[in-house]
Amino acid sequence: VLVQWVSAEEGNADEVAQGEVDPAKIQQDRTTYKITQILRNTKDKTLEKGQKIELNRLRKAKQGDLFLIFGTQANQLEWGSPIEVTETSYNYIAQAPSPESDKQKRLEYFVKFLEFPDEMIANDAYAEFANAPYKDITPLAEKLPRKKLAKWVRSEETPATRLGLYGLLLGLCGEELDAKLMQDKITEETEQFRLGMDGIIGGYLLMTGEEGLQVIEDTKFRISEGKKVPFSETYAAMQALRFMWKYGDGKISEDRLRQSMRMLLDRPELADLVIADLSRWKDWSVMDRLMDMYDAEEYNVPSVKRSIVRYLLTCVKDVPKVEEGQKLDDDVPVPKHVTDAETALAKLREKDPRTRERR
Repeated sequence: VLVQWVSAEEGNADEVAQGEVDPAKIQQDRTTYKITQILRNTKDKTLEKGQKIELNRLRKAKQGDLFLIFGTQANQLEWGSPIEVTETSYNYIAQAPSPESDKQKRLEYFVKFLEFPDEMIANDAYAEFANAPYKDITPLAEKLPRKKLAKWVRSEETPATRLGLYGLLLGLCGEELDAKLMQDKITEETEQFRLGMDGIIGGYLLMTGEEGLQVIEDTKFRISEGKKVPFSETYAAMQALRFMWKYGDGKISEDRLRQSMRMLLDRPELADLVIADLSRWKDWSVMDRLMDMYDAEEYNVPSVKRSIVRYLLTCVKDVPKVEEGQKLDDDVPVPKHVTDAETALAKLREKDPRTRERR
């Protein structure tokens, strides 16, 4: 219900606690509101316009201030905490498609209110997109406000927490000019932590594919003399690779993504995460390299050693499916990567008895 603030009365609980007032005469905080509009009534239609609601909590306001109150009806009607609204924000809520309606219809409604002047509305619309599965967003590509998204990605006034989403949305609907805009933003030299770069890089890769991936490798992955890429920038690019693996729909081939991820093995601070990704992606081509890394001084970190062991154990389990009655070796050959991994594990057990503990 939409209500207007009527009055508030402060109770005397503190005075009772201090012994200044007889406990029998205790009075609770009270705030009174008057219903002006009913968005959703109770099942038996007990709420009426003009009816007053009294809550045992103190809320100071001015006569006529508007609040939205949600109630839950079980054995009795229980009201939640009032949310201060304007007529505009109330109409936004009242006209929004119900949670049960078509997902695309809901997102089509909320996309119109991204960066709306009313902060509550803008935050709520953003939250609808931030919480929506990617598969529900992609069908909206043709209805996304491309020019506005480009403006928001470019603007320093855009809240940093929203840049990742806007970059991703621009990647779904952008044109060549937008790809250039995003590339310029991605390749800016900075030592600062930049929120949302994973989404911006992900959107950029959606538009540019392998050509864009080359730019990311040159600017975020390759280490050259006198140039140090901040960890946060490289990690954001790594997150974008994961996004493309899961949602890129073949825009960049799996082999090309594996090749790009392998470059990050040169970064000891990222190695354990990279090894885990290569294991999930079934890239068994780096097995010999990982065995060399196991003894290398710069990778002599428990987390890296554990990741290498897990990689080998996962590799051993990557065997072909066999039909009922068939056996590996007899009817189905054991893949070379499996036997190589078994050999590697045996070597690690021999020279490092704690290998199993590191799993």
